[in-house]
Amino acid sequence: MLEIKNVSFRVDDEGGKKEILHDVNLTVPDGKLVVITGPNGGGKSTLAKLIAGINRASSGKIYFDGRDITASSITDRARNGIAFAFQQPVKFKGIKVLDLIKTATGKDMRVSEACEYLSLVGLCAKEYIDREVNGSLSGGELKRIEIATVIARGAKLSVFDEPEAGIDLWSFNNLIKVFRKMRAEIKGGSILIISHQERILNIADEIIVLKNGTIERQGNRDEVYSSLVGGEVSRTCGKGEEPYKEGVDDVC
Repeated sequence: MLEIKNVSFRVDDEGGKKEILHDVNLTVPDGKLVVITGPNGGGKSTLAKLIAGINRASSGKIYFDGRDITASSITDRARNGIAFAFQQPVKFKGIKVLDLIKTATGKDMRVSEACEYLSLVGLCAKEYIDREVNGSLSGGELKRIEIATVIARGAKLSVFDEPEAGIDLWSFNNLIKVFRKMRAEIKGGSILIISHQERILNIADEIIVLKNGTIERQGNRDEVYSSLVGGEVSRTCGKGEEPYKEGVDDVC
């Protein structure tokens, strides 16, 4: 279980301090899929980076499975079971996709096993398994490969920062299927997704609305969802080319 208690985050701004997050309190229970949503600039990605250890809280505490990880490094948090997928995936020149997946799992594996993870995110394994994770791949391809590595990790807490960003309509539909599968198979672990997308909110157990650096609303999906449609939630998908159609699987 992830617990965030009275967390604030400030940055230097023209000789003063600008507060990005103010006194945030939230819990991500075990066995749940939780979505954090809200307007742009509200602090969502900053909060995700604080959880992963990329940034450090200015004040407050972060606990994971009862352990204070506020001062823990990214490496320590990863070892303790936190996986993180960036909004803009990192490129690794010289590292092949196969090696990246092996590194994510922490074990050697057969090519066929690694290919299964790529297939989950809609990539033809034979075309990607030996490619380098570099600039020759599109943003959408990098995004899907990164999501495959997070799935391969099988972490106690998987954090996805706007996983829909920069991907096309087909990839978005496939992404929803991946999250539905993860949600159906979730056991002791938990999933935290930063997203504006209505279809991702639809599969959440709990929704947290972060606005102007503070928690505005939080609760189960039925309590929070209806108040969001037409507000903080986006009813388009991918790059925004297609409208959302309720109940139709092959469109967003």
